[in-house]
Amino acid sequence: MSQLEIHQIPVLNDNYLYLFKDPESNAVGIVDPAEADPVLAKLDELGWSLTHIINTHHHWDHTGANLELKEKTHCMIVGSHSDAERIPGIDITLKEGDIFEFGTQTAKILEVSGHTLGHIAYWFENSNVLFCGDTLFALGCGRLFEGTPAQMWESLQKIKKLPDNTLICCAHEYTEANAEFAITIEPGNRKLLDRVGEIKAKRAQNIPTVPSTLLEEKETNPFLRPDSPGIIEELAMQDADIVSVFAEIRHRKDTF
Repeated sequence: MSQLEIHQIPVLNDNYLYLFKDPESNAVGIVDPAEADPVLAKLDELGWSLTHIINTHHHWDHTGANLELKEKTHCMIVGSHSDAERIPGIDITLKEGDIFEFGTQTAKILEVSGHTLGHIAYWFENSNVLFCGDTLFALGCGRLFEGTPAQMWESLQKIKKLPDNTLICCAHEYTEANAEFAITIEPGNRKLLDRVGEIKAKRAQNIPTVPSTLLEEKETNPFLRPDSPGIIEELAMQDADIVSVFAEIRHRKDTF
């Protein structure tokens, strides 16, 4: 089976959209379209016809172009069953464990509430790709606007169980700021320090730092590492449970 062909489209100040195609069926999807014009321009450049909008959550910078794109392309809009009332134009609703059929490809649905309630992620196993919206970032995770630390930690554990070579296609270029915070949480992590240098070099040349791999995140992202002895020692939380450590990391990032 062929793998998805994926194009990353920068929009707004720091958002990334992902335009992707199943070569065997010509199904074409766009993940979390904030703006219509950049999507329509890329479709025109590639000669592709949009068949699906793939929404991870309801925020305007992920759904803002839903209705315009649907009107102009007659595509189907896909999103969370539990958040259907907040996804403009939704046609197909999905929940935990569902298999979304996209041409000849399939995506397993993960419910990953925390940043919002009803946030979902799409794991295309054959292509080693996770479209995770604002749940997991390169060296970060989404701010908890609607969910609790326990919910977000449960969501992140689902992602941690995926294969190490999974591409983490997150929705924002937050990595440099996340890196500055991460080294305050785990200053002794050699792999993190090396990664910070690579990130700074890329951003100096305006090169995207995402997608990353799940292995990179497991080794360096503090939000996936609240069980790290180095982090626990840095936070002086030796007697705390893992959710409390995660909550403290998230609190410190919120006030960083």
